[in-house]
Amino acid sequence: MTERPARRLLAVFAAVFVAAGVFVLGAHSADGGRDDLSKKDRKRVASVTRLTTDFSAAEQYEAMSGGAATSLASVNLNSFSHFSENITFAEEETFKLGNALFQKLWVSSPSSTQASDGLGPLYNARSCQTCHIKDGRGHPPEGAADASSMFLRLARPATTPEDEAAQKTFGEMSLPDPIYGRQLQDLAVPGLKAEGRMVITYRQEPVTLAGGEVVMLRRPTYAVTDLAYGALDKTTTLSPRVTQPMLGLGLIQAIHPADILALADPDDADGDGISGKAAIAIDPKTGKQALGRFGWKAQSATVRQQSADAFAFDIGISTPEVPLHHGDCMPAQVACLERPDGVQKRLGDVEAPPPIMDLVTFYAENLAVPARRKASFAETLAGKRVFYETGCVSCHQPKFVTRRDAENKAHAFQLIWPYSDFLLHDMGEGLADGQAVGVANGREWRTPPLWGIGLTKTVNGHTFFLHDGRARNLTEAILWHGGEAKAARDRFTALEKQDRYALLTFLESL
Repeated sequence: MTERPARRLLAVFAAVFVAAGVFVLGAHSADGGRDDLSKKDRKRVASVTRLTTDFSAAEQYEAMSGGAATSLASVNLNSFSHFSENITFAEEETFKLGNALFQKLWVSSPSSTQASDGLGPLYNARSCQTCHIKDGRGHPPEGAADASSMFLRLARPATTPEDEAAQKTFGEMSLPDPIYGRQLQDLAVPGLKAEGRMVITYRQEPVTLAGGEVVMLRRPTYAVTDLAYGALDKTTTLSPRVTQPMLGLGLIQAIHPADILALADPDDADGDGISGKAAIAIDPKTGKQALGRFGWKAQSATVRQQSADAFAFDIGISTPEVPLHHGDCMPAQVACLERPDGVQKRLGDVEAPPPIMDLVTFYAENLAVPARRKASFAETLAGKRVFYETGCVSCHQPKFVTRRDAENKAHAFQLIWPYSDFLLHDMGEGLADGQAVGVANGREWRTPPLWGIGLTKTVNGHTFFLHDGRARNLTEAILWHGGEAKAARDRFTALEKQDRYALLTFLESL
């Protein structure tokens, strides 16, 4: 397996971003690389992040997925909820305060607990932790009505020049349904009707692997019932999303944009069939365009932005970044907009003022990645070889070294192993949601990081994967890969049973 020669394209992509007005992706040195490193360090980083060809032993520091920030705690239900090992004692207190706010239950206004006012009025959850259960992976409702860790994104195509202009400048990453907004809210405060309820039906489809083993995939179809405010716009698309694990977000944020851009190859110039492209988002701190790297379609540039969007559209809480006091309520939802909000002027102009956002953001940025298990075991190394040989590393880039000048020293100059390139890829019609978000079209998704994936069952009690949880295990998740990943998927289906199990063993060690 040879390393993709995409780094030579960095200067081209940098020029494209500059032409588009993207000036905050992070400064580059004169040769188009990283401005935070000396020439000696650049050589050192290039060497340590090069794809290995030796599968006889684990690589140096491979078990430390998050570098010095890696959690070394015992494996249990709380494996995703520990703070980074290298934060200071004072920062531990900040983390714990953020954790308390992450678990805080918001209440409808007005109430006697004024600092918790502002829920909804339409919402999907009362707290961050309700969706991000144990800071881990969400799931589709299975045999119950609980859809708190899965929701439907709503979007429609542009219909006016104003819509087109907003999308072109990324002022709007997607356009809301005229009545129901950007997200279907299945809960409401007392006295108000919830918007509706998500309905999922599955059709079983067989896939035959080498050797005759048959795997039954389930293809979902989504609909909405019990709509309380009229019909959805006939052009509105439904995109199901399960919540993603919170691991290592600060480390991902600390990856230098140059290293992600170096992997982009939107025109497949190297002819390997992989044409990942960089996402563009708006950094709420600067108001300028930046590299998107968070969310299923890389629609957020920063952890803070991702958190603010969740406050607004999941819980209905306003923040300085998204000052919507009534959450996702649309002008047509008059009863919703007439409800009192939770703004307390003595605390600020929004329901979650800057001190709350500071603490929640710090918490989200410093949830530690667990250490690898059995990284040096023979069966794990055999699976790692298969992972490389089947081409999985073309998108699931194993490692990066974070920038030296990261805002938090705990994230600076760390060798990390997220197994993602954080780019958008066409995943084929089977996984398409038909919904454009920013530069991502209806077939494109951000490569999700794989670190921690082997502990999903331990922490969250299930093994549902992909953006809508349709895959009930890792084998099904791989078999749903299409588009740019079809060749790798086909290689997986052609593997002998022993090699398939070795690959799964490797994934479960992450």
